[in-house]
Amino acid sequence: MRKLILVKYASEIFLKGLNKNKFEKKLKDNIRYVLKGLEYEFITDQGRWFIYSEEIEELINRLKRLFGIAELCVVTEIETKVDKIYEEALRELKENGANTFKVETKRADKSFPMNSMEVSQKVGAYILKNTEGLSVDVKNPECRVTVEIRKNTYIYSKKIKGAGGMPYGTNGKTLLMLSGGIDSPVAGYMMARRGVELSCVYYHSHPYTSERAKEKVKELAKILQTYTGNMTLYIVPFTDIQMSIIEKCRKDELTIIMRRFMMRVACEIAEKNGIHSVSTGESIGQVASQTMEGLVVSNDAADRPVFRPLIATDKGDIMDIARNIGTYETSILPYEDCCTIFVPKHPKTKPILREIIKEESILDIDVLVKEAIENMEVCKDLP
Repeated sequence: MRKLILVKYASEIFLKGLNKNKFEKKLKDNIRYVLKGLEYEFITDQGRWFIYSEEIEELINRLKRLFGIAELCVVTEIETKVDKIYEEALRELKENGANTFKVETKRADKSFPMNSMEVSQKVGAYILKNTEGLSVDVKNPECRVTVEIRKNTYIYSKKIKGAGGMPYGTNGKTLLMLSGGIDSPVAGYMMARRGVELSCVYYHSHPYTSERAKEKVKELAKILQTYTGNMTLYIVPFTDIQMSIIEKCRKDELTIIMRRFMMRVACEIAEKNGIHSVSTGESIGQVASQTMEGLVVSNDAADRPVFRPLIATDKGDIMDIARNIGTYETSILPYEDCCTIFVPKHPKTKPILREIIKEESILDIDVLVKEAIENMEVCKDLP
C-alpha cells in the first residue's frame, strides 16, 4: 500500500481524436520538465497516469500549476481484493471527517467479479456497518469516496484543482507585449493556458522610466515563467521613438502612433524568431487607445495575427485573475511604464486610419524600428 498522485488531464485532450497522442506526449514531456530534480516514478495503469514520490507535497505544488492538468487526486494504491477495498474505503472516509458520503466505482478491470454498482453498494454498506453517525447522500455528499479497479485498485477522496487548459507548447507561439500593468500578464497567462508558447517584449523609455520599472517587468515575466518554464524577454529601448513622435506629430495622436510602432517592433522581433502572432492585454473601451477605432488602426501596423484574450473582460475580473495567478501585487507597484509617462491630456479616441498614416509619414519609421531592435536587451531563462 502506498500513496500516489493520480493525474487527470483536461477533457479537451480526449476530444482530439487521432491527434490525442500528440497532446498526451507533450503533457508528459512538460510533467518531466517541472519535476526535474525530484525523485519520482511515472506509472500507467489502463490509461490512467499515476506518479509516486516520497515528496508528495512538492509533487503537488509543481503539478498544480501545469497547463493541461485538470485535477490531481491523492490516491492509495492497494491490492485488488474485496476485503482490502472495504478497509481502505473506510479508512479514507474516517480520515476525511465527513458526516455524509457517497461511494463511486470505476471498474476498468472487467475480470473483477462485481460490477461498479455492486462494488459501490457493498462498500457503502460496509462503511455504514462499521461507523456511527454517518449517512449516504448521493446528490450532495460531503465526501465522495472513489474506487478505481484496474490492474491494482486505487481509492481516494482528496482532489486538487489543476490549472486546466491545453498542454503548453501545443498551439504555436506568441509574443506578448508585457507592460508593468495588471492586464498584460493576465493576457499572457491566458494565452499560455491555451497551449501557446510565450515570449515577451517590454518597451523601456530610459531615463523617463526607471530601472525599477524594468525590474518590475522582469519580475512579472518570472512569475509567468513559473507556469510556462523558461521564456525569453526582449527589452526594447523606446525613448527615441517616443521623442520623435512627440516632436513631430500631433499631441492627440501620440498614443495611437506609439501603439503602431509597438506593433511594428513586435512583429519584426516575431519574424526574426519564428513567432506566429502578437498578444496584448487590451480590453475594449478600457482606455483611449482601446476603442474599436483605435484597435483597427493599431492592427493595421501588424503583419501577423494580434490576439487580445481580455478584449471583453471587465477590469474587476482581470484583477481577480491577476490575484489568483500571483501577478497582482507586483503589477500595482508604483513604477510607470512607457505607456503612461507621455499620455496626452485629450488623446484621440476615434482615430481615422488614413489620417494617422499621413501624420506618421513624416517619421523615419524603418530607421527608428531598426535602431530600437538593434539596441534591445535579450533576457533568456530568467533566474
